[in-house]
Amino acid sequence: MKKSIFLLVAAFIANTALQAQTCLSNELAFRIKNEGFANSKMEELAQFMTDDLGPRLAASQLKVRSEKMVIDKLTELGLSNARVEFASEFTKGGWDNQMNYVAMTAPYYCSFSANPKAWSGSTNGLVSGECVLVDIQTKADVEKYKGKLAGKIVVMPATQTYEMKFTPLATRLTEEQLEALEQDSRVTAGSRRRMAMGNWQSARELQQAISNFLKEENVLAIISGGGTFNVPSSRGVNYKVGDPEPTPEVILTIENHGRMARMLAKGEKVSMELNIKNVFTDNQRINNVIAEIPGTDPKLKNEIVLIGGHLDSWHGGTGGADNASGCVVMMEALRIIKALGIQPKRTIRIALWGGEEQGLHGSRGYANTYLYDSEKRKALSGYDKFALYLNMDNGSGRFRGIYLEENDQAVPFFEAWKKPIESLGFTTITLRKTSGTDHMSFTRLGLPAYQFIQDELEYDRTYHTVMDTYERLSISDLKTDAVIVAWLALNAAMDSERIPVLPGYPENIPAPFGRR
Repeated sequence: MKKSIFLLVAAFIANTALQAQTCLSNELAFRIKNEGFANSKMEELAQFMTDDLGPRLAASQLKVRSEKMVIDKLTELGLSNARVEFASEFTKGGWDNQMNYVAMTAPYYCSFSANPKAWSGSTNGLVSGECVLVDIQTKADVEKYKGKLAGKIVVMPATQTYEMKFTPLATRLTEEQLEALEQDSRVTAGSRRRMAMGNWQSARELQQAISNFLKEENVLAIISGGGTFNVPSSRGVNYKVGDPEPTPEVILTIENHGRMARMLAKGEKVSMELNIKNVFTDNQRINNVIAEIPGTDPKLKNEIVLIGGHLDSWHGGTGGADNASGCVVMMEALRIIKALGIQPKRTIRIALWGGEEQGLHGSRGYANTYLYDSEKRKALSGYDKFALYLNMDNGSGRFRGIYLEENDQAVPFFEAWKKPIESLGFTTITLRKTSGTDHMSFTRLGLPAYQFIQDELEYDRTYHTVMDTYERLSISDLKTDAVIVAWLALNAAMDSERIPVLPGYPENIPAPFGRR
């Protein structure tokens, strides 16, 4: 296999900069591996995070319950200063589902696997009604349905269809795929596609107009489809505390929804019955759960090596792959370090974020509290004490490497640190960026914050669905991931040097979205 230009550049950097950077001993690597594999608590932690905690929708009663239980668990693991920290206000408030029954009653009876949309309303007990297929593509289409929908159950048209799959449900990254990741994507940066904000905004406005219209029409419920293999997805509606309670909205599998939509399109009469009970609370707090192993070096103990993942989940399942997997890996990593009696020079802190699914609320709140005042455009005291953040939020697949977010200065650190864990499959370092989760709250500040390259397993077909449970977790992969995190976090906590922030930061930190 030919060495890529990336590796040559990395070697040059390693030989010309940051010479003091070193890796911990192979003997310590052995001890960490032995503790992580021989004495693992992963299965226990995984069951705790899924079965015991249950769903953990942002600001819900179950999320508040989970925070208290996780604090007790972190304390039990021997971590210090376990606590709940307020992160940000949350206008949606709390929402919990307490009853969910959905069935087709005509032309024949069939109970459906269904999931109410978060922050949608309740039915008045058990209700039944005739179904109507409503296809609104523009605001003008509203007119043809005015005065015709009262007391009806509105079925939205199908937006996705099932396609036969001819590939394995779970896959491992190949050597060819890993080698491709090593190529620096900045070479082709000009070809990156960006989201068309105008189109997205128009679609959102149309959806809100439809919701408002159906509310005014006094329909019984709104039915849509999503997911596959009896896996309704878990989404939310537009709502904030103080608004009128929205219309009940339910997502069916595309198989069940498609059946009804096709029959209605042919003119057949379809009826349904529903009993949906949702409870709203005025909890407008997004909280993080924090704990740590304190640093011991007089000069370095106030510097922070941060590891984390998001504690919140959608409500349909128990947030197994998304993101109990990330939480338990980080918890087990610190358990390993603590069990070995290792005293890091820098403080190693775990942060289990709240409100990630609704917009990175927890991690952004942490950044705004400790690192950077976005309003004053000023770095806070924690900015200069930030050593590293490692995030996990891509399912339970094995770590194969790490995305370094175009920070060339991080390469020599990870090249040195990864040598004792290459035998675990952790071989690939890429300067490419990845997006969509909590590390972005820190990368926008120029700080060294990274996500892992992972085997996808069944992630794409199960996350954000009722199927995202303990069964989606590969315990053996998670054990390996925890060992890797323990090793990397400990190296970052003990190294004489720190990964520098991106050149030009914090001066070049962009203004918050929507501000100039």
